[in-house]
Amino acid sequence: MSNRFQDTARRVLRVEADAVAALIPTVGAAFDAACQRLLDSPGRVIVTGMGKSGHIGSKVAATLASTGTPAFFVHPAEASHGDLGMITSGDVVLAFSNSGETAEVLAILPVLKRRGIALVSITGKPQSTLAVQADVHLEVAVEEEACPHNLAPTSSTTAALAMGDALAIALLEARRFSPEDFALSHPGGSLGRRLLLTVDDLMHSGDDMPLVTEDTVLTDALMEISRKGLGMTAVVDADGLLSGIFTDGDLRRVLDQPLSDLRQLRIDAVMVRNPVVIHSGRLAAEALKVMDERKINGLIVVDAERRPIGALNMHNLFKAGVA
Repeated sequence: MSNRFQDTARRVLRVEADAVAALIPTVGAAFDAACQRLLDSPGRVIVTGMGKSGHIGSKVAATLASTGTPAFFVHPAEASHGDLGMITSGDVVLAFSNSGETAEVLAILPVLKRRGIALVSITGKPQSTLAVQADVHLEVAVEEEACPHNLAPTSSTTAALAMGDALAIALLEARRFSPEDFALSHPGGSLGRRLLLTVDDLMHSGDDMPLVTEDTVLTDALMEISRKGLGMTAVVDADGLLSGIFTDGDLRRVLDQPLSDLRQLRIDAVMVRNPVVIHSGRLAAEALKVMDERKINGLIVVDAERRPIGALNMHNLFKAGVA
């Protein structure tokens, strides 16, 4: 059986990988200048580009916006028909064009110059009109496209995308953009859930919290566990402070003991004292870590005085997408 498809894939990946690798030694003062322009801008980064370069620009705009640099994409053809009004004097334009001669992009340059809007260009032709007219130019020339006819934008778009990502990450680091900041931009993603959700968001509280006092008999405590459906109950003393916990697993341990009358057995005689807890306000991800490390399936949430205010189990974390 012929491996021509695999051979083609390996060749394309090799050509594009070489194109990106070739950019590394070209990174220098111009890259610093581009980063500084974008970093110092009091406005947004307006990304533009036509055709395949436009698709790359749109992705780079999204990456910038999600990593701490306000940015959005403006189609150059639409810009000439009114969308230039979206660009303000404090913005910086980041323009992508492999040839540097894309008519739709060049058409908006006079307006940008007249309004004093800074321009950073990324092209494969350092002598092109767009490169020469830019305040800062980053070259992403490639020796060949991965297309066998050397026509379809492949290596060139990959190189432009890599350079755009390099800009975004350099700015991320300069802004000290943290995982918590990233989560605020991605509240619907798994990272956002891990970094933003607290145990208070997930815990069962109020009437939904399993809770009994120390003098409760075991059978009544089991009914409380069954009603609340968390496989456990918190146990409090006369002052309402947490004194212990009793779980489904503890019940199996009790049943293995030679006890005379379970109906008369008080919960404080069989509960686990000084249980592992988590404090209110802590991240749900921390609760997951505690459960994993201690090999337990549930936690009581307590306040600063160690009063139980809620309870959660592993199922709650899985359902919320934290685990």
